[in-house]
Amino acid sequence: MYLELNHIRKSFRDKPVVQDLCLGLDRGGLLCILGSSGCGKTTTLHMIGGFLSPDAGQILLDGEDITASPPERRPVSTVFQSYSLFPHMTVLENVIYGLKFRGVKRGPAREKGRRYLEMVGLAEYANARVYEISGGQQQRVALARALIVEPKLCLLDEPFSNLDAALRFRMRDELKGLQQELGMTMVFVTHDQEEALHLADRVAIMDQGCLVQEGSPLELYRHPASSFVSDFLNLDQLAWGEDGTLMKIIKKGEDF
Repeated sequence: MYLELNHIRKSFRDKPVVQDLCLGLDRGGLLCILGSSGCGKTTTLHMIGGFLSPDAGQILLDGEDITASPPERRPVSTVFQSYSLFPHMTVLENVIYGLKFRGVKRGPAREKGRRYLEMVGLAEYANARVYEISGGQQQRVALARALIVEPKLCLLDEPFSNLDAALRFRMRDELKGLQQELGMTMVFVTHDQEEALHLADRVAIMDQGCLVQEGSPLELYRHPASSFVSDFLNLDQLAWGEDGTLMKIIKKGEDF
């Protein structure tokens, strides 16, 4: 496994938040950690990113133990829910911000930044300020900034939650296409069942700090491990493409 979480535990004020979590992800895969609020999914993401330290367990990335490494020492980039962009900088300056810590000179950094802006469809906004572009465009800037440093792993903390429904659907497709084009390994946290099943190669469902089932979207649909998983997914029928990807979700009470 490219990413391994081995028996991870985390408590706050003696309250267990993540309990004996074991997860793995192959290189180039996209894992969605799915669950309702308070299930431990964001805490798990923050431990992978180094923003929280586990009380026990081990995190391995590409064979390296990164459990005790600070965020800036990890080959990991994170796209936060709030995007955390710098309003006083241009779009291009935001995208290339992390390159200066990698020793990349200004000229090559700006050239690389323009390539990544073109990749996310924002080349014409290079000189715009962050407050001059839309929420969906800001999300793309945050994604380009995370990817430009060529991390071994990209983490996404519900990055579409601030977008309207139509834009969320479009951004899902764009993210999946970009992830596949770059061969990027990603871990995505969401509470949205449809989002997880649409985007992920693997889905890990959490409840009260525990992993209750992990598998492909098709495996979860065909073989839910418990009534909790079945009820949580709340799906009656799924339409699958010939390549095994999810084409349409039919929730209970709806028709094709």
